[in-house]
Amino acid sequence: MTSTTTDLATARVLADKLIAFLETGELPAGLFAPDLFLDFTLPLWRLQASSADDAVAVRLTGHPAPGRVPRSRFDRTDSGFLLEVEETWEQDGDSWYCRELMRADVVDGVITELAVYCTGDWDSARQAEHRAAVPLVRP
Repeated sequence: MTSTTTDLATARVLADKLIAFLETGELPAGLFAPDLFLDFTLPLWRLQASSADDAVAVRLTGHPAPGRVPRSRFDRTDSGFLLEVEETWEQDGDSWYCRELMRADVVDGVITELAVYCTGDWDSARQAEHRAAVPLVRP
């Protein structure tokens, strides 16, 4: 029998595994269904993948370096969870930053669909420009 309602514990474990994947680039066991559907929206582009292997390739092509997720927010939904993250990483001698919102649909304890909305990657110059122009109320 297929389970489409996700309990809090399962959703939290999967969200933690997703963060680990973002930070290391290594796919944790039991995170994605083999036929995962990824719909990844960038500021000026959109990518899709129809398998876990292709989704991992999309990630590693865009973010080949390991990084950190210093801040995240997790909300469980009936069909899975929402995860908002900030990511930082070092690549090609520069410091990078992005924010992403992810909607994960979970079936039988694995992510079957993942929609990602990304701000785009900000290099250190863009981050400095933003800090100088916009006083944030919260980090």
